[in-house]
Amino acid sequence: MLKGHPKGLLGAALSNMGERFGFYTMMAILVLFLQAKFGLSGTHAGIIYSVFYFSIYILAFVGGLIADRTRKYKSTILIGLIIMALGYVMLGFPTPTPTPNKTLFLIISCFALFVIAFGNGLFKGNLQALVGQMYDNEQYAQKRDSGFSLFYMFINVGALFSPLAAVGMRNGWLLSHGLKYNPNLPELCHAHLSGTITPEAQERLINLAGEVSSVPVTNIDAFVNNYLNIFTQGFHYAFAIAVGAMLISLIIYLTNRYKFPVPKLKSKKSELDPDEITMDAKEIKQRLYALFAVFGVVIFFWFSFHQNGLTLTYFAKDYTDLSMIKINLGFMTIEGAEIFQSFNPLFIVLLTPVTLAFFGFLRARGKEPSTPKKIAIGMAIAASAYFVMAWGSVGLPLKADVTAMGGLAQADRITPFLLIATYLILTVAELFISPLGISFVSKVAPPHMQGIMQGGWLGATAVGNQLLFIGAIFYESVPLWLTWSVFVAVCLLSMGTMFFMLKWLERVAR
Repeated sequence: MLKGHPKGLLGAALSNMGERFGFYTMMAILVLFLQAKFGLSGTHAGIIYSVFYFSIYILAFVGGLIADRTRKYKSTILIGLIIMALGYVMLGFPTPTPTPNKTLFLIISCFALFVIAFGNGLFKGNLQALVGQMYDNEQYAQKRDSGFSLFYMFINVGALFSPLAAVGMRNGWLLSHGLKYNPNLPELCHAHLSGTITPEAQERLINLAGEVSSVPVTNIDAFVNNYLNIFTQGFHYAFAIAVGAMLISLIIYLTNRYKFPVPKLKSKKSELDPDEITMDAKEIKQRLYALFAVFGVVIFFWFSFHQNGLTLTYFAKDYTDLSMIKINLGFMTIEGAEIFQSFNPLFIVLLTPVTLAFFGFLRARGKEPSTPKKIAIGMAIAASAYFVMAWGSVGLPLKADVTAMGGLAQADRITPFLLIATYLILTVAELFISPLGISFVSKVAPPHMQGIMQGGWLGATAVGNQLLFIGAIFYESVPLWLTWSVFVAVCLLSMGTMFFMLKWLERVAR
């Protein structure tokens, strides 16, 4: 599979795989952690999630600028890994729940998220730029798209197992204290503490407390405080797993560092950097216009796609029968809404070879679509994923009604295969857009702007992520089928815009 690709590709992919394991350990549980730790509503947790996700990608501009100015891509990436690890250490330190000072502890958690976002900004875009520089060599130029697809597949191996590790840690910690996991309990506990719980929900809280506790519950106040504390401690220790993953990533990166290209600084203005190709100002301008146009379009894809960690996770917790996808290990059961976060990377790992073979088949016959056309097709596929969600959500009660009744009983929850099918279709869309978009940027970006243009791609992702909270607002205030229909509409609009610009983009990318 790696035959004919640069030697540094595997090292770069493996080092990113370790980092992605840590990152997606956190992302699988982040909004649920914020709700369980601080009693935040879905909208408020969604705002923090959106700002954090925005920061991760917008700070890639900073990382790209630093690396482009200094041409020290390797050192910038190394510093980013270390900074990210420090952020995970901060989140992994267990603090009491309910918090004695909610505002202070929320600020500390948000600062830790900023540290992670800054480190990620130094790391992510610049590693992608290094991979792109490997394919600037004419020997490997024809394999650029497949190289980025392989890079994307390998890093998703890390993302595949991280949600399971996070859920296993949280549920195992509960079990060690004589408690069981229930998706409704954190919200019910916080409603009880705040005095906003309805009589129906209070009755459900008492019944669930008896079901999850190994000892009789005689004091509901004591149970509520204890359950929240143990539940969130498990989340803190799950964040600590990310620290170990970062250390592994660091070792892999240092071991393979010598295999990566080293762009050189120009010693004088009159000297040409032998690693760069000179371009006239007109060509540079056209390339930048094309990149900015694609950046603008993919904003709406990421606004839709990254709902997987927000509204789709809420849907898994509130409406889906989680008992149908639990994993029984004998000594412990891995069960939780977070498990769905494993399906996307699983499908990426399984489908990437199929996608590569399909495009290779078309390439051999001269019928392979251009990269911009693949992105447009991916938008249409993403729209169909949310159409499936809209169709499957017709008739489901509003989130406010579910909260008032203390959560849906298992018999009233729907099959998890609705979400699994949605993740499958979204993964196909992602394979048409994300790795190929990165490839498009590495091909079209002027050589002296590789890092910052990769940061531009991530910046477009950032803007889409900043809009994520809109989905959380819709989720809590309108029928579910209407929420998903919003994403259908924006994906179709993006597809139409991409096809409108197609010939121009194909011409610039030649």
